[in-house]
Formats: sequence, C-alpha cells, structure tokens
Amino acid sequence: MTPQVIVLNGGSSSGKSTLARALQAALAEPWLTFGVDDFVDALPASLMESAEGISFAPDGGVSVGPAFSALDAAWVAGIAATARAGAHVIVDEVFLGGAHSQARWVRALGDLPTLWVAVHCAPATAAAREAARGDRTPGMAALQSTRVHQGVTYDLSVDTTHADPSTLARTIAAAAA
Repeated sequence: MTPQVIVLNGGSSSGKSTLARALQAALAEPWLTFGVDDFVDALPASLMESAEGISFAPDGGVSVGPAFSALDAAWVAGIAATARAGAHVIVDEVFLGGAHSQARWVRALGDLPTLWVAVHCAPATAAAREAARGDRTPGMAALQSTRVHQGVTYDLSVDTTHADPSTLARTIAAAAA
C-alpha cells in the first residue's frame, strides 16, 4: 500500500511537528502537513478557554466542548477531501480520546490508503520540551504521553526521545514506499 495520508499521533511536545517537516523533506513527492496546532490557532478567540470550545486545566488536561467538536469534524472532513482531491497529506494529531479519536479519522478517510504512526516520547523528555517551548500548559505533555495511544491501532511506531527526526522520517518514508 502506498499511502495517500500519513497520520502522526502523539502527545503534546512529542516531536510530531518537527517529524512532519522532516518527513516532508524525506518523501519523494510533495506532501502537505496539517497539524492540530494549526486548527487550534484558527479558532476564534471566543472558543478559547470556553466550555463551548477548548479549555486547558491547570494540570495540563484539555477539555473540548460542542462548538470545538463541530469545527473539528469539519476540519477532519476538509483534510480528507484534500487527500481525495489528490494531495498527499501528513496529519499531525493528538488523539485526546485514544481509539475514539482514531475512529473519527477512519470514518472521514474512508478507503484512502493511510499509514498510522505512533509518535512516542518519554514523558520526562516531552515535559522538558514543553517547558522549553513556554507556550503550553505545564503538565500537558506528561499527561498525554501515553493517554493518546490507548486503544489506537498503528502500522508503525517511532520514539523521538533520543532519535534524530530525519532518521525517523526516513524510517516512515520507507514504510510509505
């Protein structure tokens, strides 16, 4: 199977976005990257820290409301439509709901050939990256590091704790060939 879509799932600060950029460089054809951070950044201010939208608990927990979920469904459908229109797509995601989150992507992607990649990172390393970034709620990385993988089915797993992103990208590109 040559995938049309590559889904990278991992917790906050696990290195997904860096890996996605390295993967774009490693793949022979042009691939678009869409990340959950792009989606959150596109939300109106009224949905930030809102029961209808998205809110972040002091311990790093994330809660989403109905308006967020409706817009997220449109986002996922739009990315699937982009892939159906012929673009190769890398999705940089955080499956807050584990298997339930993957199921919404499976429904949207339908029969599009998809490579599912687990992006693991040691909780302490992810927490250190989170602290260095300064734009995340402390505790989010550690809280999500294993939770996002619960019940999720993958074709490939990588660990960004110590590995170079370009090396991991070549591994994923080989699996996609």
